[in-house]
Amino acid sequence: MQAQVGTESRSVSPGIYESLLHGNREMNRLHRQLQPKSPEIVDRFGNHERTLRTAESELVGVPFCRYADDGVLHCKSKEQAELVMEKIGARFQMCGLELHPKKTQIIYCRDVNRREKHPVTSFTFLGYTFCPRIVKDKYGRVYVGFTPAVSREALKAMRQTIRGWHLQLKSSNDLAGLSKQFNPVLRGWMNYYCRFNASRMAPVWNHMNLYLMRWLMRKHKSLVRRTGRAIKTLERMAVSMPEKFVHWEKGYIPKGWIMGAG
Repeated sequence: MQAQVGTESRSVSPGIYESLLHGNREMNRLHRQLQPKSPEIVDRFGNHERTLRTAESELVGVPFCRYADDGVLHCKSKEQAELVMEKIGARFQMCGLELHPKKTQIIYCRDVNRREKHPVTSFTFLGYTFCPRIVKDKYGRVYVGFTPAVSREALKAMRQTIRGWHLQLKSSNDLAGLSKQFNPVLRGWMNYYCRFNASRMAPVWNHMNLYLMRWLMRKHKSLVRRTGRAIKTLERMAVSMPEKFVHWEKGYIPKGWIMGAG
């Protein structure tokens, strides 16, 4: 079982794990990578921070994964998760706080070994959605696992960011200039969101290719209203200069499917 804690005057969300699974280890690993070197907590969140630290120290035997004012507690049974919720709720009341009734929930981490029914079987933490997925192990065996992947909200935010760059209007820039300006952002996204289930980031890379194609069509008169020719031109650029964009280096070369990226 597992328990998730998220506050911003909002929630503590316990979830259910019958054992500490691969998904738990991945989440703890992710938490360690994201631990801030010098966190700054504003005064109005001070009680939340102290409450979470106290809960972390008092709930012995319940692994606690926390980042800033959000966290996840890993429990071994539903009963333990309910007890964790009760204790943290009591601690919050001592500090003049309360759990958010809608954002506090028990989550069952369903996979091939845990097949019970539960109303909630997924949650989002630090931009990753943890839920049952079809996965394949190193031996090629397919099964249902409880694993993380980039969340829909994060995908939407990244696509909106790309749209806000207005690449198609930067016809005065060459490819090197675009690479220098935007590739560091793409690399940061890849380093963070491609740690687990990297293929789920394909919509973002396709979206970037789409706007690069539109940039080409505005930059070169010979490509205006010639989508097929523009895609082939961009494909040749990606093959000959993959170092310009990190997703090109990983094989996300623009092809005919680029038209479905918008």
